[in-house]
Amino acid sequence: MSSRNNIINGTITDLPSDTGIPLVLVGLGSNLGASSTTLHRAFIALQALSDFPVIVSSLWRTAPVDCPPGSPDFVNAVAALLPRFHGKDVLAFARGVLGQLHGIEEEFGRTRGDIQNTARTLDLDLLTCGFLQVVASDLILPHPRLHQRAFVLAPLAEIAPAHILPGQSLSVENLLAALKIGVQSNDKIQRINIADTCVTL
Repeated sequence: MSSRNNIINGTITDLPSDTGIPLVLVGLGSNLGASSTTLHRAFIALQALSDFPVIVSSLWRTAPVDCPPGSPDFVNAVAALLPRFHGKDVLAFARGVLGQLHGIEEEFGRTRGDIQNTARTLDLDLLTCGFLQVVASDLILPHPRLHQRAFVLAPLAEIAPAHILPGQSLSVENLLAALKIGVQSNDKIQRINIADTCVTL
């Protein structure tokens, strides 16, 4: 386990389990500008939401999924944190966290247009909030298709391999293993290590 500014490359077992705060998982992505630098800055922004460490995955270079033709590759990661909880119910808490994530996106220059999945400076997806399962006009948890997205499951398996997502029966690492059976050979999902070299998944 390594730490810098209370941002830890570890697993969710490094977080305290007795806080009463729902564990929040956030997916990060960027495919505009200096994406790796953007995600490292976003980790710091997420740390500002919590009094506890933020657990972060490696950065992964991934091919765009369901994006307009010619879209550049993404750099993706996943973070786990315990945002400040002020005694609200979990649903209100989740909506508050989502609003904070949208605020960080705007600070990083994210703009939302009419065309879905266009290139973006920063994308922060609320993946899960504790064990909450909800489908509403402004919030769906867990995030749709989370369990089917290798670009989310791969970094998530680094920090929460044994974690069972709400509504699932398999652990994150087993969901990823099952998904990899169907991954095409030309799919690009590469972990970027500290020497800036890549290992194909």
